[in-house]
Amino acid sequence: MGRPSALTVTASPSTAQVPGLERGSYWITTFGCQMNKADSERMAGILESMGYREATAELDADLVLYNTCTIRDNAEQKVYSYLGRQARRKRINPHLKLVVAGCVAQQEGESLLRRVPELDLVMGPQHANRLETLLQQVESGQQVVATEEQHILEDITTARRDSSICGWVNVIYGCNERCTYCVVPSVRGKEQSRLPDAIRLEMEGLAAQGYREITLLGQNIDAYGRDLPGITAEGRRKNTLSDLLYHVHDVEGIERIRFATSHPRYFTRRLIDACADLPKLCEHFHIPFQSGDNDVLQAMARGYTIERYRKIIDHIRKRMPEASLSADVIVAFPGETDAQFRRTLQLIEEICFDLVNTAAYSPRPNTPAANWENQLPEDVKVARLQEINALVERCAKERNARYAGQVEEVLAEGINPKDPTQLMGRTRTNRLTFFTAVGADGRNYQPGDLVQVRINAVRSFSLSGTPVHG
Repeated sequence: MGRPSALTVTASPSTAQVPGLERGSYWITTFGCQMNKADSERMAGILESMGYREATAELDADLVLYNTCTIRDNAEQKVYSYLGRQARRKRINPHLKLVVAGCVAQQEGESLLRRVPELDLVMGPQHANRLETLLQQVESGQQVVATEEQHILEDITTARRDSSICGWVNVIYGCNERCTYCVVPSVRGKEQSRLPDAIRLEMEGLAAQGYREITLLGQNIDAYGRDLPGITAEGRRKNTLSDLLYHVHDVEGIERIRFATSHPRYFTRRLIDACADLPKLCEHFHIPFQSGDNDVLQAMARGYTIERYRKIIDHIRKRMPEASLSADVIVAFPGETDAQFRRTLQLIEEICFDLVNTAAYSPRPNTPAANWENQLPEDVKVARLQEINALVERCAKERNARYAGQVEEVLAEGINPKDPTQLMGRTRTNRLTFFTAVGADGRNYQPGDLVQVRINAVRSFSLSGTPVHG
């Protein structure tokens, strides 16, 4: 799902408290991918429906929840550092409630309680919608571990969204793939698709609240519908991601639709054609390739070849020449030779991606590759990561150069925190763009506006410009 990052959930201006119910304050810190961020928004909504209010600072909160990521070791270790600080607080204030949710919680389970006995609740990602029930058990004096496999109920909770303009909508949970480096299937469970009408209903609700852009979200979103019944007269599955896009495209009020994250094994021409045919689908594709060498891909158990990946890119550029392309890649996978690494560099240079999220291989618990003897030394990992990052930045700048002087539609998402006279948002191709809040005609633009912006400055990973009339 992209490069792990630490994201702190903050309050939405539209958040409403439950009258007459006050349980104290809460703080949620989210580590990791968009799926974790969406889970955190749902859990924040649950806490506020229970009568919690958002704390002004982490160390002042009465309930602290860490929604964790185990994709990379550094993200996991950061969680333990944060927990140590909160454990010291709890020894002074035993009324503090301390919760670990997400992938580290699922991976470690009861062993987390042995490592941090001050914890009140350990809960895996499949239990996010059960937070209220689990906290009721904590309030009755129990120390709770919830990591058993769970059928995820429809999103009946009201998420407290981090944005009032762009929203996440989960369409499929879990992952059935068995990539040899990845811990996700063991911590997020089997694939479980939501029903198309439930997804559309959630989008209609967001549109009614004024949301302009929706990102459909899944760990392996191209697998959407594999577990749903139905075959068409042509003999294909009735509920595919392409079908879902047609089903939700005409939701009134939603101006843009994106989806993530894709898997090359299941990415189809029909999906590309749907994106080209449906005006609200943004011209941006995030398709991880992980390595530019077929033997490494086979060792990773990715299930496709570089030739297959190139055909996907070729068809995208044939149907949507201006589309932006982003990807994920892992360097220094066990046994990766210098020649194999060079093939990855060659693929990046030939395709010239708009953005590539890079990571050096990190052994993860309960994955086959972690036990292999052909692990590469840290100095090789560092050197390869530095080299690939330099190439990625150069390619990104080359791709961004095409925007210079062009007028691009930008959805204003908020105020530039470094310059309050500017708004910030994204083009349809997902390029971060800064622009003056006041146009040449004197019009004041606000977050939520779709703005035509003439690009006058190009950087590797962002653009700047000025609104133009009309």
